[in-house]
Amino acid sequence: MITTLLIANRGEIACRIIRTCRRLGIRTVAVYSTADAGAPHVLQADEAVWIGAAPPSESYLRAAALIEAAQRTGAQAIHPGYGFLSENADFAAQCAAAGLIFIGPTPAAIALMGNKRAAKQCALAANVPMVPGSPLDAALDDAALLAQAEQIGWPMMIKAAAGGGGLGMRLVHSSAELAAALPVARRDAQAAFGSAEVLLERAVIEPRHIEVQIFGDQHGNLIHLGERECSIQRRHQKIIEEAPAAHLLPEVRERILAAALAVGQAIGYTSAGTIEFLVDRNQQFYFLEMNTRLQVEHPVTEAVTGLDLVEWQILVAEGAPLPLTQAQVTLRGHAIEARVYAEDPAAGFAPTSGPVALWQPPTDAAVRVESGIATGASVSVYYDPMLAKIITYGPDRQSAVRCLAYALEQTTLLGCTNNLLFLAALARHPAFLAGDLSTAFLTHHGAALTAARDSGEHALEVAAVTLLQWSEITAHTAGYWRNSPNAPQQFRYQINTAAVAAALTPAQPGAPLHIAVDQTALIISSYSISGHTITMVVDGRRRSWRWACVADEWWITDGRSLVRLRTLPLLPEPQTGADAGGSLRAPMPGAVLAILVGVGDHVAAGQPLLKLEAMKMEHTIRTAAAGTVSAIYCQAGETVEADAVLIAIEED
Repeated sequence: MITTLLIANRGEIACRIIRTCRRLGIRTVAVYSTADAGAPHVLQADEAVWIGAAPPSESYLRAAALIEAAQRTGAQAIHPGYGFLSENADFAAQCAAAGLIFIGPTPAAIALMGNKRAAKQCALAANVPMVPGSPLDAALDDAALLAQAEQIGWPMMIKAAAGGGGLGMRLVHSSAELAAALPVARRDAQAAFGSAEVLLERAVIEPRHIEVQIFGDQHGNLIHLGERECSIQRRHQKIIEEAPAAHLLPEVRERILAAALAVGQAIGYTSAGTIEFLVDRNQQFYFLEMNTRLQVEHPVTEAVTGLDLVEWQILVAEGAPLPLTQAQVTLRGHAIEARVYAEDPAAGFAPTSGPVALWQPPTDAAVRVESGIATGASVSVYYDPMLAKIITYGPDRQSAVRCLAYALEQTTLLGCTNNLLFLAALARHPAFLAGDLSTAFLTHHGAALTAARDSGEHALEVAAVTLLQWSEITAHTAGYWRNSPNAPQQFRYQINTAAVAAALTPAQPGAPLHIAVDQTALIISSYSISGHTITMVVDGRRRSWRWACVADEWWITDGRSLVRLRTLPLLPEPQTGADAGGSLRAPMPGAVLAILVGVGDHVAAGQPLLKLEAMKMEHTIRTAAAGTVSAIYCQAGETVEADAVLIAIEED
């Protein structure tokens, strides 16, 4: 029996595992890097052990440090969560060699299904449909893959053979594109998974991504817990998941479930695993890959089954049989999950970092929230930018989606750019509501969903921030009403690139306040401030906003829109430094891989300037206009924050 369990992970999944362990009476040990010393998962665990510096290679990917931490604290088992070492067969084997229980499948199963070629060979032997692709019997070099391309057919996907999660995938349409993309794909694969091996598959045009949750024990029992729809993706990575899949023909569902069990039975699978499929427009399905771990989206399966999958993982690891047979599993209602990321949808979903100035999840008991952040924390450049998950449940899809949209609007995350508004807009999009889903959803609707929803009418938000500042002034100015009862107070802000002026005319306590925002005159009949919420009554309408201030920038939202106001001095200051002559700023946090130009070089519009690695992918940064490089403020190997000045350019 497991009495102490070490969690070899961080963030929301670590917090989620701790919750189940508490209910089961299992003591938990967290591990943390220097960057995570005060993180919620560290504070929630019964004990925590420091394992290294912030970069994952120096902390969460150090198998020896994790095993040593388990031994020091008396843990009998290690739960890897997902990501990091969760699908590393060597780590699972090292745990066993150290006398520790690995909460997951056997090292052999991880190794077999962790290689896409081997996994496809296994699925093919189980008579599961397969997308045409490169031969599965050997790793091929670039020349061999190019020779196979015409037989496979265009367009096609390049995939990392040792990876998953959409990392390293590239779509190509011709031999020339393939030849250019293969070296980059291999570098991405090596960086993300430690193997440069890739394979080719014919691309299924606008497929749905449907996966099946399977569960096996050490006694030969294997069942499924239904399917999930994971078709809404960006960069081949999921952002919305739901169970069950919408508009899936019953006979197709039964064949997919049977195929998933066939793959699991072929390898004698134990613990939680997921078999993933692509489903084309005619509902023909094809094996995609297997994930030999708990999935990010497991809460939607828990919602429709009423089961705790982490509890099942622990029971199976202790040697117990599955708690239910297939006939005893009951699926009810519909559940949906949205992933909250620190990223900028308007900038191609580039990852972001920064302070968590305010985190307020929904308080409705009907909404499940999984998070690993807290107000006052900071989003690091070193880890995956997923911060939280919002999960809702209803008797049918329509009610679950409606609850999700409302829950997202009630969620507040201020201080670092994130995708909350994008998710809320997506949840209310007509095509999404109709269940018209595919992995190309954002190709068709992304422009409208990611467009800046800036009407230019921010008078109420400006007035609210002005009141927040005014309240701070009056709180520290005793006797103000007697000495200066009618003196107008001036404020200036910057919204995007526009300057906005506000003038507040004070009034006696209880009397209406007058605020002029540029040409808009507002009369505030009453207002109140409670914590990070400000409520105003304007023209008989009561409105509330949540707010936070980071340095000189105010973030204010009502859940449907977000305004960021930077306070300005009453007189504009002249531009100096790199910005005066034009500059290139980092569009996202990451590591500089290579600088492609030098000081004094003349560059044309669109010319590559440097390569940046972020989210385990390589990005080429280009100049927007022609000019001459006047200064370079970074060097290869350096980690840079988003918006950091990298290169100064004197435009032609």
